[in-house]
Amino acid sequence: MATATPMSTIYYDYLSTPIGRLLLAMDGQGLRHVHFETGRSQLEPGEDWERGAGALHEARAQLKAYFAGKLVQFDLPLAPHGTEFQQRVWLELVRIPYGETTSYGEIARRLGDVKATRAVGAANGQNPLPIIVPCHRVIGNGFWPLGFGGGLPTKRFLLDHEQKHSTFTLAP
Repeated sequence: MATATPMSTIYYDYLSTPIGRLLLAMDGQGLRHVHFETGRSQLEPGEDWERGAGALHEARAQLKAYFAGKLVQFDLPLAPHGTEFQQRVWLELVRIPYGETTSYGEIARRLGDVKATRAVGAANGQNPLPIIVPCHRVIGNGFWPLGFGGGLPTKRFLLDHEQKHSTFTLAP
């Protein structure tokens, strides 16, 4: 991950994408939020936030490249707020390769607690940086896309988009 530049203010901006408008917010530690305009993970800018497209230039550029099929791994300073367990889950999400999926159970296994599947699901649902921390790549054990903060059509779009632009192919 890249190094953050010092700033105390939370800067925000919007980005139009094929899945709708996204709200981006960052502070001196890194990117804090990527939120969908619709869906269950909506967020409005705080009263003390400042509109700052310049501060979010790199995040905007990388997201545009992602949606153009030209970027498979983000390189941004990230600073999501969450519990220690949530942070561990989110680090596992970043390790899921572009164009691939995994299950909540597999992430729980990687974290060393196969009984933590529901807790992994809850942490996944609290991810404040969807797309960049790719929670859309986590599916149910039956290979079904489960809930997603941006809605299931958005999750399906992201999975299809990555499959279309991925060099990963399944063996026959």
